[in-house]
Amino acid sequence: MTTRHEAGPVSVKDALITREFQQVDVFTHEPYRGNPVAVVLDGEGLSAEEMQRFARWTNLSETTFVLPPTMPDADYRVRIFTPSTELPFAGHPTLGTCHAWLSATGGRQRDVVVQECGAGLVTVRRTGDGLAFAAPPLVRSGPVDEALVSKIAAVLRIDRDEIVDAQWAHNGPRWVAVLLADADAVLALRPGHVETLFIGVAGLYPPGSPEAVEVRAFFPTDNGTAEDPVTGSLNASLAEWLLRTGRVTTPYVAGQGTVLGRRGRVHVSADSDGTIWVGGGTITCVSGRVEL
Repeated sequence: MTTRHEAGPVSVKDALITREFQQVDVFTHEPYRGNPVAVVLDGEGLSAEEMQRFARWTNLSETTFVLPPTMPDADYRVRIFTPSTELPFAGHPTLGTCHAWLSATGGRQRDVVVQECGAGLVTVRRTGDGLAFAAPPLVRSGPVDEALVSKIAAVLRIDRDEIVDAQWAHNGPRWVAVLLADADAVLALRPGHVETLFIGVAGLYPPGSPEAVEVRAFFPTDNGTAEDPVTGSLNASLAEWLLRTGRVTTPYVAGQGTVLGRRGRVHVSADSDGTIWVGGGTITCVSGRVEL
């Protein structure tokens, strides 16, 4: 005689779903020299808390989750998480997610993709350098008050008069951007604690150099100050400022990540209607499945 037993509790592992996953290096054509983003290609059924937990575990600057679109013109929807919070928009996750989505859906030959995110619709197109996104409109622009400029100088551990100019560059991430005398001054920075500031720093290279500008990005974390290897959102808002003030012309290339041992290259161009495009190479470095 067979005795029937009641089913035991379902384990956490049994409740997990295996989902397609890629880790994509962005703003580089050379693996492991750009900025990686973790992409979960099927985020359906995951709560914001579960997404945040996984993003904290990957410990990358951003982790994204692909979902069905809710807007008719979008190809997919993406949610973007840092280890501590969700972002409405970020640049390198946009390109990395598009790269992963194209490879997963067999759309490698598509020239234009529309992504839905917290900031709305973002167009991504294929270029000779890889993929590029249309820079979203600035949430906040304009000059920075003198008290904040002085505070930024103190955070960067430089004299106030070493800051040539400063501008709000908020386009989702709340960047405030400063311009130093040249690229060497940017590379020499050793900042202190940024507290609650998101600081983008730029300095021009001499005319005729392979790169027009060197960029660094500093932001707060639970453990202090972090530096982002290559930052699409910051380069997008910097481009609007530097182009408008005549400091650069398109097309140009920005270098970023040099101090961190990376070799990020951000390609900036502009259409005749003024649309700014920010792009670069994208490479899948890890692919497989993840249990979530």
